[in-house]
Amino acid sequence: MGVRRSPSAVLGFALVFGACLLPSCHRRAPGPELPVVPRVELERYAGTWYEVARYPHRFQEGCYASRATYLLREDGRLDVRNECREGSPDGEVRSVEGVAKVVDPTTNAKLRVSFFRPFYGDYWIIDLGAAYEYAVVGHPSRKYLWVLSRTPSLPEALYRGIETRLSRLGYDPSRLRLEEGSLRP
Repeated sequence: MGVRRSPSAVLGFALVFGACLLPSCHRRAPGPELPVVPRVELERYAGTWYEVARYPHRFQEGCYASRATYLLREDGRLDVRNECREGSPDGEVRSVEGVAKVVDPTTNAKLRVSFFRPFYGDYWIIDLGAAYEYAVVGHPSRKYLWVLSRTPSLPEALYRGIETRLSRLGYDPSRLRLEEGSLRP
């Protein structure tokens, strides 16, 4: 299994997990600001996260079995490696590497991610399991949304609770695209 890093694949995949690079993506949605979790311990957040569900976007078309790995650096930033399978859960791996920096040290829940410096995109942690078993990442515009898990699947009851909380935050859970096999009883 080789890792393909064609320019178009890398450019398209670079936006995965909230790294929106276009200036228009930074406009705030009308209404209240998107709240984030009270505190994120970056040491606990580091590691691998599997995508359970996401809002569909052109830059992730054809992506299956997506995951992100975060490694905490000595300077307080995080190295980021995003991967997905192209075309099917067994397809060729697409990957890209970047860096995330904390922009709200009070909570560590607001980050900016870049895969093509100097361009950074918002990455806000808006829901997080007490044991860091799941995380929900959003964007202040509410145009981007990812539900992540430490394992490739989540209990369905937990996922339904996340959907309910997302509705209260101004998201439309019916737009979420579930990864095949990502829910379990």
